Amino acid sequence: MAMNQPSPTIIVHGGAYDIPMDTHEAVLAGCRQAAQAGWAILAHGGSALDAVEAAVRVMEDDPAFDAGVGSYLNAAGQVELDAIVMDGRDLSFGAVAAVQRVRNPVTLARLVMAQSGHAMLVGAGAETFARECGLPLCPPEELWVGRELERWQAFHAGGHAHVQAHSGTVPSDTVGAVALDGAGNLAAATSTGGTFNKLPGRVGDSPLVGCGAYADNGSAAASATGLGEALMKVVISKTACDLVARGMAAQEAADAAIALLAERTTGTGGLIVLDRLGRVGIAHNTPHIAYATVAAGSEASAGVEYSMGKR
Repeated sequence: MAMNQPSPTIIVHGGAYDIPMDTHEAVLAGCRQAAQAGWAILAHGGSALDAVEAAVRVMEDDPAFDAGVGSYLNAAGQVELDAIVMDGRDLSFGAVAAVQRVRNPVTLARLVMAQSGHAMLVGAGAETFARECGLPLCPPEELWVGRELERWQAFHAGGHAHVQAHSGTVPSDTVGAVALDGAGNLAAATSTGGTFNKLPGRVGDSPLVGCGAYADNGSAAASATGLGEALMKVVISKTACDLVARGMAAQEAADAAIALLAERTTGTGGLIVLDRLGRVGIAHNTPHIAYATVAAGSEASAGVEYSMGKR
């Protein structure tokens, strides 16, 4: 590796909200396992794109998070999943939204990018494409977990069928990953089950390029989590990457993007940023954000950050 070549690095997040204390251990374990899965690829010379997909797949398979298995139910008692992957080399991306029978929507998003000729597929069309690509479909109930069924039943038993919760205390454990590989390439991925009790067909920030994720070898890679309706207004991931392109380090850019979110929308969320020099940024204006990082020469570091705003 050239002397000035940045070392491979991966960061993952497991959501930004008021994370209950009794779930911290499971959330931290899931973030750490995801980061290690991505790092195993980077450490053997693999690509940033492969690393972020592998990391997010781990979290989609972990019921501790709102992605894949364990996702929130919408107002109709269904699971609808969204995901995106983006390659910083040429700005290619693939995304899916409102899929109900795909265990790993991040992998379907990558297939959309690589094989569909399109950038985004939704609903039944995305599931048909998955089948044509040989990606197995699953019964929707395989993605349900008891915790979420109980949450949904209790909410509707209380007469709140048409109410959606949008405060920073409501779970928002969308997952994401950003990585820098040994060739200097950046990639990002984000996956979610969306907001609790959302209207059927609702799509948030996660699968939208520049909102839920962005990656550009010329600047940085970012993945966001939080209230999608607010994050979309400031195109938060692209905003952070643009701030890096203007000269900010990753942490400065993450802080500035979250400050803009709070100033312009009063919304809540969190952001991970990795710049082309391998510098890490993590910021949020929620009570907590869950994350893990691995870089060359270090063990996985995971945490649930407690402070509001800056690290």
